[in-house]
Amino acid sequence: MAVRKKSSREEWEEQSQAGKQPARGRGRTISGMPIEPLYTPDDLRGWSYEEKLGYPGHFPYTRGVYHSMYRGRPWTIRQFAGYGTAEETNRRYKFLLSQGQAGLSVAFDMPTLMGYDSDDPLSRGEVGHCGVAIDSLEDMETLFGGIRLDTITTSMTINSPAAILYAMYIAVGEKSGVKPAQLGGTLQNDILKEYIAQKEYIFPPEPSMRLVVDTIVFAAREMPRWNPVSISGYHIREAGSTAIQELAFTLADGMAYVEATIKAGMPVDDFAPRLSFFFDSHIDFFEEIAKFRAARRLWAHIMRDRYQAKDPRSWILRFHTQTAGVSLTRQQVENNISRTAYEALAAVLGGTQSLHTNSMDEVLALPTERAAQIALRTQQVLAHETGVTETIDPLAGSYYLEHLTDEMERGARRYFERVDEQGGVLACIENGFFQREIADAAFEFERQLEANERIVVGVNAYQEKEGSPVPTLKIGRETEQGQVRRVKAVRERRDNTSVQNRLVELKVAARGSQNLMPALIDCVRAYATEGEIMAALKEVFGVYREPILF
Repeated sequence: MAVRKKSSREEWEEQSQAGKQPARGRGRTISGMPIEPLYTPDDLRGWSYEEKLGYPGHFPYTRGVYHSMYRGRPWTIRQFAGYGTAEETNRRYKFLLSQGQAGLSVAFDMPTLMGYDSDDPLSRGEVGHCGVAIDSLEDMETLFGGIRLDTITTSMTINSPAAILYAMYIAVGEKSGVKPAQLGGTLQNDILKEYIAQKEYIFPPEPSMRLVVDTIVFAAREMPRWNPVSISGYHIREAGSTAIQELAFTLADGMAYVEATIKAGMPVDDFAPRLSFFFDSHIDFFEEIAKFRAARRLWAHIMRDRYQAKDPRSWILRFHTQTAGVSLTRQQVENNISRTAYEALAAVLGGTQSLHTNSMDEVLALPTERAAQIALRTQQVLAHETGVTETIDPLAGSYYLEHLTDEMERGARRYFERVDEQGGVLACIENGFFQREIADAAFEFERQLEANERIVVGVNAYQEKEGSPVPTLKIGRETEQGQVRRVKAVRERRDNTSVQNRLVELKVAARGSQNLMPALIDCVRAYATEGEIMAALKEVFGVYREPILF
């Protein structure tokens, strides 16, 4: 009887596994997906190039949203920055622009993010600490003083009060002779992920969604270069989610905004091309690249097939990326430079449109100018020295990467089904589904660290004694004191009768159904402060209290 000859695969399996054990901490991605030691064409049986990949700039956009990608234009280097006063941050912006940065990204302090003026008792001790303090149009004028708003794009990371800061930016443009239609940029404005992960909500979900929809409709009609919402997976990931959860929950939020805007009477193709996304680039290199590619493919099918969008621009998922803040470590902070570089490379190989690279010291404080410069140079080295811009989607066709991309897509679709079964995104927020899923994922990751099943260099392996203190940026009390004086001076100089009239008009509009952006723009033109505008809206909308979920 003839003996069957072993295949090359069988011979390799015998040789590779003889007397060997899997390496510690390997065998699964951070999201828990199993990793085989080797991938071959067998892992892609029935796989179709045209169906799964196609060409850059063509449906389903797996290989990129533009035909020439970085060969035609590199990604936008958009370093997130903001601290202290508007004057101090303006100097940092001008420094970054002088060093080759192409776009601005505004970090606001906690009182601004939560809708409080700097002289509010609840703001005490927080003014200017995690970003720039903005109380009124005067601060916004200072923030962008000497910067031509029609020659740059600006991203603003703010959510509950987003429409107010958006109105301020429009008013600053008007005062410098730039029409709203000439302004380009992005407003984060993603309130759903606040209820899911970051918790910087103020109003209940329904009026919050109304504000988001009003900005989407206003931008679609008046500001063709503006992205009115950046649907954000970043904060979901930073809260402890897996890559699959980040992908699924972010796109589910996107679908909720699409449905709400359609319900408000706007045809999908009138606004969908200006929707944008914001993702985390974590340390699991291939998983992150697969996540970005799967996101584009999923969104293209969702918009074309689920919402019947006809304009190909509506099918395109454009996104900004930030390297993972949660991956930075206090121990051996210089290692964070390496982590950030690998994460940035994953974002670029995944086809991002713009990128922020974290500074090594952000785990300790706001970045120093030197640390911010190193983070900026990391992107510039990547863009100009590594060759990654020379060819499009260079990892396409990798047996492993294509298998992983397919698995990411399948995992996200399973989550979509679970969300739909429970009644949609708002229902899943109210019943705690998203929050529980993220909490479970975060717990599992910490368990792996404590059990040394996953290694973090300098934390649970290759440890060293504490070295000398790292120089950090410190925000002194004088910053808060000066900002308090400024906001009080604004109230003394302005026409307070006009302010009160504008606030009354805003409340009337909020009780009705008209778009709130015109009324908000009138308020900020009169130098009503953010806190005053938020107080007026709270009278109408109320304040949200999260139910006890755990």
